Amino acid sequence: MKLPPLLVVDDEKNMRLSLETVLRAEGYDVRLAESAESAIKLLGEEELFMVITDARLGGISGYEFLKEAARRKPGLPVLMMTAYATPKLAVEAIKSGAIDYLAKPFDPDELLHAVARCAERHRLLAENAALKARAGEGYRLEHIIGDHQKVRELRQLIQTVAPTDATVLILGESGTGKELIAGAIHSLSRRNGQAYVRLNCAAIPETLLESELFGYEKGAFTGAHRMKRGYVEEADAGTIFLDEIGDMSRPLQAKLLRFLEDGSFTRVGGTQELRVNVRLIAATNRNIVDAIRKHEFREDLFHRLNVMQFRPPPLRDRGDDILQLAHHFLRQFCLRLGRTIHRISEPAKSALLAHSWPGNVRELRNVMERAVILETAEEVRAASLPDFEVESRLRLGDLGSEGNPAFPKSGSLSEALLQFEREQILSAIKRSGGNLAKTAAQLDLSRHALRYRMSRLNLHVEGNIDEGTDQTTG
Repeated sequence: MKLPPLLVVDDEKNMRLSLETVLRAEGYDVRLAESAESAIKLLGEEELFMVITDARLGGISGYEFLKEAARRKPGLPVLMMTAYATPKLAVEAIKSGAIDYLAKPFDPDELLHAVARCAERHRLLAENAALKARAGEGYRLEHIIGDHQKVRELRQLIQTVAPTDATVLILGESGTGKELIAGAIHSLSRRNGQAYVRLNCAAIPETLLESELFGYEKGAFTGAHRMKRGYVEEADAGTIFLDEIGDMSRPLQAKLLRFLEDGSFTRVGGTQELRVNVRLIAATNRNIVDAIRKHEFREDLFHRLNVMQFRPPPLRDRGDDILQLAHHFLRQFCLRLGRTIHRISEPAKSALLAHSWPGNVRELRNVMERAVILETAEEVRAASLPDFEVESRLRLGDLGSEGNPAFPKSGSLSEALLQFEREQILSAIKRSGGNLAKTAAQLDLSRHALRYRMSRLNLHVEGNIDEGTDQTTG
């Protein structure tokens, strides 16, 4: 990583030239200024990684220049030198914002060591900024793809809520894009230049979750050989995203509730109350009302989190968004895997639209990756898609209740599933009076998907089925 120049400010020409010679010999790019006034002008014209200045300058003093540099370029390291070194002047220099203080005449190695520290600091900050930028690339608003009305409303709500510091709760099935929503909120917020910290509460054992979240003091438990900052401290001034918060234990929920009140917390094994400024976004795929009724989730914590609520719709309710997302993933995986598959065949489209997608967008992404790997033609064919038997059983299991038609007690599972699907469609057709549009709406399907399922089941209905715009014999 190429360093920007450093600036040397000294009213003695020989000192300026000497410093330039020493620094250029080490590979640094150097700018020279003979006064604080000309140095201030350079600050506004060029990026610098540090400044070396004399304490005594003609006109504005080095101490006044320090204060002006701190105002114009916050965080820019300034190293001060003087031939009149005293402890009092050293304290004044540090108070004015200098990172270090060298007495003339100085050891060149001491100077170069101080400059090297500033150079390394600049590299680390630049690398950190680049990593943050790359980490946020997958969380732009335009990556929430779809034209369904609920998706358009979702994007609009993100744009409205993101600039505020409101706490956000995201409720939705697994795979609907909750993490993408959280990242988009952070990227559009005033905190987007600060840390974005993610913690999956379900992925960490309950006994460790508190120490990961709030940190711990040295000696807090066996193996705690040093103090460790928690995720909330890492996210200070930024955003923390707590995924699967519904899996958090009730005792830890109480501590989180306290933290949400004013940002205060205590590390595990500590007594000192600490405070941070963090925006919190939480998400869960659990039925939160059911969890509250079972006393597995605190109702007061729910209300505290539920300042702004987002509910991404399941993929099965998004109609033609399924195909839009499928084409998006097709392009993505073709680029990644070096394949040239241009389109999705009509039978494959019908199969995608007919599936209930219990795994939502995540499942569709996996399906399209599989298709790109297996497909040998220039279009995705239905044969390159899975048969969705296991996936359909997952969805049917979710819908199961005492009110649903009973499965046959004999025969294969596949036959039972087909029979269940056939009975559901016939029952819906009967309830809708033979109206195909109403039947599809009852079953959360498009009319195209309903026709495909009826054809696959070899389902023929006596009489006419009213499609709303035309008549089709069943």
